[in-house]
Amino acid sequence: MDIPQITPGADAEQGAMGQIYLATGKHVALRRWEESPGGFSNPATRDYEAVGYLLKGAMELEFDGGTAKLGVGDSWLVPAGAVHRYRVVESIVAIEATSPPARFGDRDQPV
Repeated sequence: MDIPQITPGADAEQGAMGQIYLATGKHVALRRWEESPGGFSNPATRDYEAVGYLLKGAMELEFDGGTAKLGVGDSWLVPAGAVHRYRVVESIVAIEATSPPARFGDRDQPV
């Protein structure tokens, strides 16, 4: 039986792109993402699926030939292997889940 994981906020590790790693299981991981406004990120592709929920701010997510404008309460899915990029319009706070966990195997390194 697996031991439940509790991650106090003060102990949460931070990734190279500023993501704050919350809980991580064998098949899914949860992270907090905070970012200030800026231009579009470079196009990227990841070998994990990411779903997210915007708690604060506004952003644009571009993939599959379209651009989605996201505001507080909106959620998204970026499939594994999808070329995508984003632009933070108003400082954001978001929660994302990744499967498999992005923090292992150098999956979550800046590109």
